[in-house]
Parts: sequence; C-alpha cells; structure tokens
Amino acid sequence: MTTAMFRILVIEDDDELRSMLRTLLESQSYRVSEAASGQRGILEARSYRPDLALVDLGLPDLDGTEVVRAIRSFAPLPILVLTARTMEADKVLALDAGADDYVTKPFSTSELLARIRAALRRTARAGTALSVLQLGAVMLDFGARTARGPDGPLHLTPLEYRLIECLARSAGMIVTQRQLLQEVWGPERVNDSRGLRSYIKFLRQKLEPDPGRPRFILTEAGLGYRLQLDESAADGDLRPTPTSA
Repeated sequence: MTTAMFRILVIEDDDELRSMLRTLLESQSYRVSEAASGQRGILEARSYRPDLALVDLGLPDLDGTEVVRAIRSFAPLPILVLTARTMEADKVLALDAGADDYVTKPFSTSELLARIRAALRRTARAGTALSVLQLGAVMLDFGARTARGPDGPLHLTPLEYRLIECLARSAGMIVTQRQLLQEVWGPERVNDSRGLRSYIKFLRQKLEPDPGRPRFILTEAGLGYRLQLDESAADGDLRPTPTSA
C-alpha cells in the first residue's frame, strides 16, 4: 500500500506549523486534511474518515485529550498527539484518552514521519495474527510458541510469549503499563507495575543482545514500553498471518 492511499488529518491551531505539516506530509505523498480547532477536527474526522490523526494538545476551544477521546469514540484510527507539554502526567492522560503515541515539540521531521509509518503499519496489521517476529539474531514463532537465538533454542514461558506478543502487535508504538497488565495478566493485576518490570527484565535477558542497553524493548519513562524494530525489520520481518473468519 502506497502512502498516496493514506489520508492524514492535522488538528493544529498554529497556522505556520499546520502549513509546514501539510507541506511535509504531501512531500511524502500523503493526502492531508486540516483543522484549526478541536470541534472542527472532530467534524473532519467524522466526514473524511482519515487513516491517521495528528492532534495538538493545546487547542483554543478544547483540550487535545478531549478531542482524542471524542475521535476514539467513533473511529479506530491511530492518533498521534503533538505536545509542548513535558509533564509525564499530561502524556499519560493523552494515552489513556486513546492516543497511540506522542511527539514532543519541537520535533524532528524524520522522527514524526517514522512515528506515522509505525502507526500505519500497526493499522495494516489489525485483523491479522502475528506469525513470526525477528529481533536481531532472535526469531520468535508465535504460532509454534518457539524461539531461537544465535546459540540455539530459547525458553520463554507462556506469560512471556503473551507479553512480547502484546508489544509486537503495537510495534513502534507506546503500550502503557496499564494496557500491558490488563491484556497479559488481567484486570485484577493492573496495579502490579513491579511484576511487569520483572518480566520485562526477563524478556530483555533472553531477547536483547545487551540486556543492560536494550535495543528492542524500550522503556518510556512513566508511561510504558515500546517494541522498537529496525525499519527493515518492521517492514519485512514481522510477518502477519491472516486470521480465519
């Protein structure tokens, strides 16, 4: 699927920044819709059904988290928030409202485009079941529940498979601690952040070339974790298998 097939909605009240974003995105062959306010952005999202939304948190009429929550109520599209806010609590609020990721202003264009590509890849994998995940020299087969490293087979527990699979479904995106705990352990364990950290440590010891300096399983301080794949790996080595109807 080419980028020309994707429409991106930019909800940003700064005219100069909004124009820059349009120019940047159109240079990458994305189609672009714009809104300078939260209410207009929600209307645009309903009308044009974009494939991805970029939402500024500091809008003149509504807080960006309200816009995220409103769009999320009727559309499953990936939402990236653009924020000048540096407090972790603000980012957590946006993620809990339904945002998939955030980019802090000022941001580099290369980082923003990479986050957009990751979000669109995630959407493309929706409705599919992960089959094989390549992390450097480690290969995981989720269907067969097997893992192999450069020195031979690796033993992962069923819970460790569920945890890495949850991260892999959102590869390149932040998965909050609460989401991981709820999906992997269940709603009764959503406050067990210590247990989650322990299992992340176990996975790094088994899957990372240097567990002390993780390359794939990254911590987003105060927020959660991100499975970071190389561009080549993200495009080619994470292979989905269609689920049966």
